Amino acid sequence: MADNDKHTQGQRRTGQAARRPLGALAVHPLSLGGNVFGWTADEAESFAVLDAYAAAGGNFIDTADVYSAWAPGNRGGESETVIGNWLAARGNRAEMVIATKVGGGYPDPRGLTARAIKSGADESLARLRTDHIDLYYTHFDDPSVPVEEIITALDDLVKTGKVREIAASNLSADRLEASLKFSEAEGLARYVALQPHYNLVSRDTYEGELAAVAARHGIATVPYFGLASGFLTGKYRPGSTVDSARSASAAKHLETERGRKVLAALDEIAAAHGAEQATVALAWLAAQPTVVAPIASARTVDQLPALLAVADLKLTDAELAALTTASE
Repeated sequence: MADNDKHTQGQRRTGQAARRPLGALAVHPLSLGGNVFGWTADEAESFAVLDAYAAAGGNFIDTADVYSAWAPGNRGGESETVIGNWLAARGNRAEMVIATKVGGGYPDPRGLTARAIKSGADESLARLRTDHIDLYYTHFDDPSVPVEEIITALDDLVKTGKVREIAASNLSADRLEASLKFSEAEGLARYVALQPHYNLVSRDTYEGELAAVAARHGIATVPYFGLASGFLTGKYRPGSTVDSARSASAAKHLETERGRKVLAALDEIAAAHGAEQATVALAWLAAQPTVVAPIASARTVDQLPALLAVADLKLTDAELAALTTASE
């Protein structure tokens, strides 16, 4: 039996978590973050994680043209290249929802002119070894470019079949509202998803007017840093040392009263369910208004089960309230 057939059969045997609607797409309730691919996970390790995610019924992979330019020796595009190689090797492109981004750049933003958007899409398509991007995000806003130019360029990509749905990340409430109004007025493609920084120890980065705009327009939310760079996995404790490229970013939450209260609440609720703290943190996020699928990344296969378990863990109203109160 060919390897591709084995992988396909493995996916069919495991069953699938209920898909959630995102525009015209249907996605798994956990979006697998690709920021570690080509950075802390080499191609072989990345393939193993991707295989395990797909075998568990996962279909929603998040990456960006800039991943992982910050790593020594990298230029950006490494994550897309790894994912493209995996899709080609497994022959499963039709089964996967691939989300990528344009406009980030490292260390300098690429910008969101029409030319930058269109050339960025072509470069991402080449690295991903595909003829279409399922969900295409503007990564960081470019206030120097009118929303009319950005939306028109994205609409052109949809009309040519290079992109199925469009989305935005790191966008203000005002610019999101203006973009949606322009799309509606002109009959152009509209943002169907928003990717904000959002988790139990970073709520004001989404909640408020941005969340209100998303709710008002029926925008699906796909939060990044769902585990606060690993802090919400529970492995960061006073006096502990964690071997992670993001340990400094995660450990800073131990210095705050909110961070310590959130950990205590996670510990109690995780124990009650026999679950991992990471699963509970993602379950709280998944239960928030507009959230369709939180993003979390796994550097190794061993880290993946706790993330995938979000599809099956339903917290009680009291547990959700306890976590919300702890995170205030």
